[in-house]
Amino acid sequence: MKTIDLNCDMGESFGAWKMGADAAVMPYVSSANIACGFHAGDPATIRGTVRLAVDHGVAVGAHPALPDLQGFGRRVMRITPQEMYDLVLYQAGAVEAFARAAGARLHHVKCHGALYNMAANDEALSEACARAVKDLGGGVLLYALAGSRMMAGAARLGVGAVGEAFADRGYEDDGTLAARNRPGGMIEDEPKAVAQALAMIGEGYVTSLSGKRVPVKPGTLCLHGDQPGAAAFAKALRAAFKLHAIEVQAP
Repeated sequence: MKTIDLNCDMGESFGAWKMGADAAVMPYVSSANIACGFHAGDPATIRGTVRLAVDHGVAVGAHPALPDLQGFGRRVMRITPQEMYDLVLYQAGAVEAFARAAGARLHHVKCHGALYNMAANDEALSEACARAVKDLGGGVLLYALAGSRMMAGAARLGVGAVGEAFADRGYEDDGTLAARNRPGGMIEDEPKAVAQALAMIGEGYVTSLSGKRVPVKPGTLCLHGDQPGAAAFAKALRAAFKLHAIEVQAP
């Protein structure tokens, strides 16, 4: 039986602003990437989302980002490797504290938005991110774009890393994610997202926006919590996985 981790970006509400359908999605995923307050989230939301994950037996992860509430962490900023290290360690430490208070532990770190893409394409930033995860201790894993420089950086530092692929995102020919504003960059058609997920898990490829088959070996599959109909997507993915004898579990 094949296995896959199904992760979701969560805890992205803050103050009076509500984002996502965490309570509806949580029963269908195995890992939660919880916003740390820089692109979304706040202390109360972190606490509540950690509690929700623990109650459902879902692995608790930190989702650090650039300090960009207004742009939801999706605007590129020029940062140094030291700043990358500090951003990741500081934010992951906050989620780790709430996990410990809930009787759980921090399982993984997955960067958000522009920070994720910057690290995936920059060797110095990728190594700084991996070093921060290593210094967290406790065997915390790094979730990184499959085949990216982040995976290579983690390997050089001896950090456990899990290659990530996306059910609801379009891909370029080089295996990078297509821009969200590009036609096909976001997949909102449920059957298409399911078919893409099954091809990646079962056959080891993703079809790029140009029609090219790009090799990919995912250990974890991301579903975006801010995607319209995220709960329906999650439910459809789990039904398809069950039909194809694919077990969902955190690494």
